[in-house]
Amino acid sequence: MMKKLASLLALGLLSACVAPPTIVTQPTSARSQPTVVTATNNGAIFQVGTAKMLFEEPIARRVGDVLVVTIEENLSAANRANSSTNREGSLGLEGSGSLPYVPASVNKLFSANAALESTNTFSGTGATNSSNTFRGSIAVTVTDVFANGNLAIGGEKQIAINGYNTMLRFTGVVNPNDVRAGNLISSTKVADARIEQVGQGAINDANTMGWMQRVFLSVWPF
Repeated sequence: MMKKLASLLALGLLSACVAPPTIVTQPTSARSQPTVVTATNNGAIFQVGTAKMLFEEPIARRVGDVLVVTIEENLSAANRANSSTNREGSLGLEGSGSLPYVPASVNKLFSANAALESTNTFSGTGATNSSNTFRGSIAVTVTDVFANGNLAIGGEKQIAINGYNTMLRFTGVVNPNDVRAGNLISSTKVADARIEQVGQGAINDANTMGWMQRVFLSVWPF
């Protein structure tokens, strides 16, 4: 019995010490790739491999290019449900009998009154509300270029102040046509967006449940 209890506590400790999984699974950075220069030279000034478009906005298009994502997430959801039922029923039965030459005390046995009533009432109410707001900005790099021209982006920002570390990660897929002047794009136009902010330090420890409480929550069957 003690061995089973010790094994349960060990499993609880392991589950309590495991950090929550991250939602960002794609790379958050990539180095720029060397420009491929064709061996043939037609003698003209314009070369496809190294050309710079004079009348085109310089936006991120290649692996390693940097663009800025303005995080403008504002999500809210509400759901409400009400239901009620009511059912009532009643039944009454009366009867009496009298036998000749029988004492009255015996005739009382042949008279009866019965009444039955039934009531069934149900009422239920449910409501849920959720609201999330996230504002900020982060510079990301192009980590991959797809065949259709869309860009896979990823970035990470870390800030350490007096022993407290804050980390912001962002990944997703953008359409180059949605990039505004100055290499800016809104997070609302990023597909498959993964936004994660985590903190480490005394402030985060104060908002985290103790390991012993997590152990009991993991192994307590009730």
